[in-house]
Amino acid sequence: MHNLPSHCHPLLIAKTLSNLTFAEIATQIDKPEVWTASLFYGQAVTDEETAEKIYKALGEDSFVAEYNTNHLTGGQLELTKKRFINGLIGMSESSLGVKGLVDREKGMDMPPKDPVLYRLYEALLVYGYSYKAIIQEKFGDGIMSAIDFRTSVERKPDPKGDRVVITMDGKFLSYSSPEAWKG
Repeated sequence: MHNLPSHCHPLLIAKTLSNLTFAEIATQIDKPEVWTASLFYGQAVTDEETAEKIYKALGEDSFVAEYNTNHLTGGQLELTKKRFINGLIGMSESSLGVKGLVDREKGMDMPPKDPVLYRLYEALLVYGYSYKAIIQEKFGDGIMSAIDFRTSVERKPDPKGDRVVITMDGKFLSYSSPEAWKG
């Protein structure tokens, strides 16, 4: 996680200072919770209107002043509203000169070392072929899209201990047929 894009560090500190959860921020900006969290870890970009709403939800100029006074490390540029917004809309140094470019491989070693991430990875190692086979049986030869995709995390009470319910909802995409290859 230490390889996060530079705009993520102020975002995460602002979230901590605000005492808001990702769910509360998502409600304030009218976006899905997991997608909102993905912005904070540099895995997505947003439009300027949503970036402004996040800036407001996190406390506007008060967190910028707090960040610049107490959280800057050597060699970092001072945080400004413009730098904050630019990071969220994909105009930071991390975008490598292309507006909205997201480098999604940053921040995670494979296999993951974090216990939660490793268990998710492990679930795919154990059940991956089962998912693949069942998708094949129910839909045919193809994949679940991670582009046209929705996901959520819910807490489900259980007498043996609360359960984590992760829903992955992706559009089915068929592989092209050999006939489609013909010009």
